Amino acid sequence: MTSTPAPDRVRTRAPGKINVHLSVGALQDDGYHDIATAYQAVSLYEDVTAERADDFSVRFTGPIDTSSVPTDDTNLAIRAARLVARTSGHRGGVHLTIEKQVPVAGGMGGGSADAAATLLAVDTLWGTGLGRDELLRLAAELGADVPFAFAGGTAVGTGRGDELSPALAKGEFHWVLALSETGLSTPAVYRALDEHRERYRADISPAPRTPVVEAQVLQALRAGDAELLAENLHNDLQAPAMRLQPALAQTLELGERSGALAGLVSGSGPTVAFLVPDRDAALEVQVALSASGFVALRANGPVHGARVLH
Repeated sequence: MTSTPAPDRVRTRAPGKINVHLSVGALQDDGYHDIATAYQAVSLYEDVTAERADDFSVRFTGPIDTSSVPTDDTNLAIRAARLVARTSGHRGGVHLTIEKQVPVAGGMGGGSADAAATLLAVDTLWGTGLGRDELLRLAAELGADVPFAFAGGTAVGTGRGDELSPALAKGEFHWVLALSETGLSTPAVYRALDEHRERYRADISPAPRTPVVEAQVLQALRAGDAELLAENLHNDLQAPAMRLQPALAQTLELGERSGALAGLVSGSGPTVAFLVPDRDAALEVQVALSASGFVALRANGPVHGARVLH
């Protein structure tokens, strides 16, 4: 029997995501929140090329500004590679080249997609054979959104967002994404939410201990019904994101006026995702946003999670 020689280079891909529903529970004693979210993986991808090396390094290519992204050991992709090496006992490193298509600090899980694609890339490159279940476990150690970037498709996330249950989704949903010139810090958005809830606690309902995804969201996904989904898009982080970046209100208004069924801030923002009825409407909304000076991208979902390209 002949064994297949280990490759010197592996290229993988993982998708960005949109949270079509995001409910945030009460602030807990450990400083975290439980959430309930419906994730949809969309066709903006992070492509990772892994090459054998003596140490660990990463560089970026592609159209996205990565000047704020660290390239040292705090980088999530480097952390993913080191975690696989530590878990498997592999000796040696990797050089990663990441072609970024997902905006940085945009609420679409670009860093999580980097980590998910890297887990698969180095496992394949090194022949460590950890398997899907073990890679998903490692993904959860790296961050709440990493397991979904690995799994892709459509799913409900609970706990920190990393406890995944696949959700049935029919057909294809079309999105237009309006990017922002400046990112938003996820911890800052959560702090703004907590401050708002504390300030107005006498006037608003208390945050749930155990949030849930609304049934109508799951029904819309299951039926492939874009109009029903548009009516039920929800994000508890949208209001605090808009307080930190007030211009997001005008972005939402412009997209909806230009033909979108509805829009919402994706995750912790500031990317705004507009759900549209079809490809033609997506093009119209993209043109309108571009004419107003936005970088606007079209995407569709759901799409596959992390996979090996070659």
